[in-house]
Amino acid sequence: MTISTWENVLKQVGHKPGKLKKVLKHNAKKQKSCGFTTSKCKICGSTHGVIRQYDLHICRKCFREIAEEIGFINYS
Repeated sequence: MTISTWENVLKQVGHKPGKLKKVLKHNAKKQKSCGFTTSKCKICGSTHGVIRQYDLHICRKCFREIAEEIGFINYS
């Protein structure tokens, strides 16, 4: 049985309460408390290049698009 994500298994064993409990116990993703995947861009959802300074939580690509709108000045 090839399953791309563990959530697809829930459809198959959803009607069996014992197996469902076991799948949820062993296969559910844990909440992360650190690492780069804990912060996502508010606009596009990307986890790469996220600017968290000043509580922005925007990736660098989205920041370049909206920097002047939110009050940043480009000096160069």
